Amino acid sequence: MGRPKAESPRQKTLSIRVNKEEYEKLMEYAEKHNLTITQAVHKGMNLLYQKP
Repeated sequence: MGRPKAESPRQKTLSIRVNKEEYEKLMEYAEKHNLTITQAVHKGMNLLYQKP
């Protein structure tokens, strides 16, 4: 059986470099909001796409 197919599968991978402070801020935000790092980054990306 297995896992059901996603409607919009994420097939691309991004890799970024951050400094220690940026990493700690991201981790703190994710933990505070009960998100994974990926979810927190997606949330930030969605904010960038919003029209002003």
